[in-house]
Amino acid sequence: MHVTRLFTRCLIRPEDVPPSQDDLTVVGTFNPAVVATPEGVRLLVRVAEMPRQRRPGWVGLPRWDAATARVAIDWVAEEDIIREDTRSVRFKADGVVRLTFVSHLCVAESRDGRSIDRIAPERFLPAGPLEQYGVEDPRATKIGGKYYFTYVGISRHGPTTLLASTRDFRTFQRHGTIFCPDNKDVVLFPEKIGERYVALHRPSISASLTRPEIWIASSPDLKDWGGHQPVHGGKQAWEAGRVGAGAPPIRTAKGWLELYHGNDRRHGEDRVGRYCGGLMLLDLYVPSRVRGLSGPIFYPEADFECTGFVPDVVFPTGIVEQGETVLVYYGAADAVTGVTEFRLGDLLAAVGK
Repeated sequence: MHVTRLFTRCLIRPEDVPPSQDDLTVVGTFNPAVVATPEGVRLLVRVAEMPRQRRPGWVGLPRWDAATARVAIDWVAEEDIIREDTRSVRFKADGVVRLTFVSHLCVAESRDGRSIDRIAPERFLPAGPLEQYGVEDPRATKIGGKYYFTYVGISRHGPTTLLASTRDFRTFQRHGTIFCPDNKDVVLFPEKIGERYVALHRPSISASLTRPEIWIASSPDLKDWGGHQPVHGGKQAWEAGRVGAGAPPIRTAKGWLELYHGNDRRHGEDRVGRYCGGLMLLDLYVPSRVRGLSGPIFYPEADFECTGFVPDVVFPTGIVEQGETVLVYYGAADAVTGVTEFRLGDLLAAVGK
């Protein structure tokens, strides 16, 4: 199903953000956490960096060094690794994977949500052993007087979901691990349901016993999560390779509207696959109950969505309501941040409501 875009723009490109160190170069500015504040829209943008230096026959693999509070680079011989894709390599000796980049988060400010007024100097850098290979893909939700954001810490233990918060996007408080490896795409609902906080999350499936799935969990305090159960599995071709929550859900009169992502890579295929966005409507009071599904409604179409670090990717991560329309923020081609606008009524119609 196709839902008409009202507006689309590439908001942030790698050249817009200075590197965190002189020996690194920014290769991606994408997958932002987004919230509306009294001053306008604030984005926490994932900034992916790679070593600036090139050595023939060698590959530089960056990592966060807690002792020096800087990114260090491990140089490994080409003959000792297998290139998985543009994002990772695998060591021949033990099969362990390392990323070819390291990520942190930067703050971007927008008065109208449609253009960037300022890339702020504040950075959310890795810290601790669970973030050795970077911090990635934040998702932000305002709860009470704070902006909470989940993010993924990458380390030798795998992708771990952690929680942090801020009141001003200048200082940040870390709250620690909330979902152990291997778990990503955690989004928080903006209010309690039945006296408990609620989150969608995505366990990664290493065994081929099931389709990829989105799960739901609840917590009394945002730290200890239980009541885990599956909500949706990738049943259609467009979501057969991977599914996960995208933007945090928004409350509507019809239910919780969740814009999620799907990937169409089939088992055994030697490609990353195309990422699109689809809609899921969840019951307002029993959010584990799916009221409607749209199929894919948000596809890679613009040039900056179809070409880049990983081609053919739209990866929604934030949504801001503006009356009868919504602004959707997303990573495009694992390289840039985009924004697009939809009519809220069109989105609800897509899920049959």
